Amino acid sequence: MPLRLIFRLCAAALLFLGGGASLAAAPASGRWQVVLVAGDNAEPVFDNAVAAVSDWLQADGVRTATIHRLSASPPARDPAIEPASVARVLRRIASLQARPGERCLVFITSHGKQEGIWLAASGEFLEPAGLARALSVGCAAVPTVVILSSCYSGVFAAGPMKAPNRIILSAARADRPSFGCQADRTYTVFDECLLSALPRAPTWRAVYEGSRDCVTRRERRLAVLPSQPQAAFGTAVRNLAVR
Repeated sequence: MPLRLIFRLCAAALLFLGGGASLAAAPASGRWQVVLVAGDNAEPVFDNAVAAVSDWLQADGVRTATIHRLSASPPARDPAIEPASVARVLRRIASLQARPGERCLVFITSHGKQEGIWLAASGEFLEPAGLARALSVGCAAVPTVVILSSCYSGVFAAGPMKAPNRIILSAARADRPSFGCQADRTYTVFDECLLSALPRAPTWRAVYEGSRDCVTRRERRLAVLPSQPQAAFGTAVRNLAVR
């Protein structure tokens, strides 16, 4: 059964059993300010992953109004989805204005090189320094989770991106590719493992460990060079709960 359908069925079951109040009462669910980015439209895997993360968040009680989606695909189907250019992504993150007691979540999935993550809408690479500056403006010192899913995305897990309030998860080492960007797949290998870990993990460290171990198993079966997903946990958020 597709993960997106599972998330929707879980949400429907929660509403049936306890009404909408139980979702709103979850300790951290309603406090996320979210930016989700599908950076390329050459394959459907990136838009699929963004849609699935959005479904998971909404099933967990996050308000739709606080989830901002950007995509390289034409926005005709949903005018609320913005074009995923470098300028728009950085502007959207910088405009979050997260307040004390809130949290930021940024998920970007696309192709990548060692320069950064490819955003096809503007034909540019999103680089770590620019993303770090936007996060400092929009999320300031609130707990912030940044998930970068692309080849060579480990470049974001060091340097200017690191901060005491930030958790950074990347799909691969700075010098390694990641896998699964085929048109016949629903998700990339890392995104599929991430989506599998999210509903079960109590902390973001557990999300990382579950995703990493899943990627290792699947890449072993594929007989490819291990991508070795990376992470950085700031001192203030080492054991940050998912919910």
